[in-house]
Amino acid sequence: MGPTMTVTLNTLLNANIVVINYKKKKKTTTTTQGQEESGSGSSSSGGNNNGGFNELMAYLSEGLVVDNNEMFDLVQWWRLIFPFFFSQFQQPHHHRPFARIMASSKSKILIIGGTGYIGKFIVEASAKSGHETFALVRESTLSNPDKAEIVNKFKSLGVKLVHGDLNDHGSLVNAIKQVDVVISTVGAQQFTDQTKIIAAIKEAGNVKRFLPSEFGNDVDRSNAVEPAKSVFGAKVQIRRAIEAEGIPYTYVSSNLFAGYFLPTLAQPGATAPPRDKVVILGDGNAKAIFNKEEDIGTYTIRAVDDPRTLNKTLYIKPADNTYSFNELVSLWEKKIGKTIEKQHIPEDQVLKNIQEAPLPLNVILSISHAVFVKGDQTNFEIEPSFGVEASKLYPDVKYTTVDEYLNQFV
Repeated sequence: MGPTMTVTLNTLLNANIVVINYKKKKKTTTTTQGQEESGSGSSSSGGNNNGGFNELMAYLSEGLVVDNNEMFDLVQWWRLIFPFFFSQFQQPHHHRPFARIMASSKSKILIIGGTGYIGKFIVEASAKSGHETFALVRESTLSNPDKAEIVNKFKSLGVKLVHGDLNDHGSLVNAIKQVDVVISTVGAQQFTDQTKIIAAIKEAGNVKRFLPSEFGNDVDRSNAVEPAKSVFGAKVQIRRAIEAEGIPYTYVSSNLFAGYFLPTLAQPGATAPPRDKVVILGDGNAKAIFNKEEDIGTYTIRAVDDPRTLNKTLYIKPADNTYSFNELVSLWEKKIGKTIEKQHIPEDQVLKNIQEAPLPLNVILSISHAVFVKGDQTNFEIEPSFGVEASKLYPDVKYTTVDEYLNQFV
């Protein structure tokens, strides 16, 4: 039996309030119907079955005493006081008052860098998941014809466009004060500028989660050489700054973008997957993870209100998307019914090529070296002390596998 608690029932039914006095802690907490406790586990859909709720109420009523110290059945009390609560589970979702209450409790999200490559997928995932979604946009972005399609898509999804700029502290603070969660998806040239977001978050004082621009390798577990080492180092600096300021965070390690690597099997300069010859860095045995951008958006948004991801790294590492380069080529060969010539580049030659290549090719090559030669995405175990894996946390998400993704190119 759990710790003994004394419950005083306040029958102000219009307020729907239960006041619980904890004997041990000798402090009072007020719980309002429909409000989730901070730090609770993830919720699940009840459908027409309220058994899960009954189990929860039975668990909560264990060790409870009321007034005359008799055991109190919290399940029966809820049935008597709030009959609509149970009956609404029998109704279609859009007729359920409790469902509407829960929907309104989702965090408001601001995405900074939302019109960029990965940013647009996260904005869309946020809006489609029912979060009130804000995108910080510069005036120049709104007048840029190259961004018009993205901006119009945001508007059609109900995204609120907030004018602002990383270099305008006041606009950042004003935008952040409107939301609960801030997600940064700024590009590499602005990684260090995220200190300005950190300063604005501290001044605003209302943010319950910050997700900085990561969306790649875990930069705290890297064997990258220059210039990728410096790029990753900028992300490390932002991580340490967030932690030093005590800002709640989630780091998203999404590994490789499928849309960037799979259409060419990571062949520089190619416009389609190879059908005659493929270049493989190193021995081709290091495993990497390839995730579709839409899935990265989905997993990222699922994490923002999940206490299990608080102050942790969310790794997007589905087993069906984890391949060595040799395995990836073999899969492609099966799809096209043809054996491809394979040219392996030894690591010492890869390192020489990195040193001799101009920007930005040397950055791409050094990241590829870290992933495909050193195996930085899979050469460590995820420990509960620092991380969680997305496909295990959210098994209901139907992600696109590498096998499925490659079918479009056959």
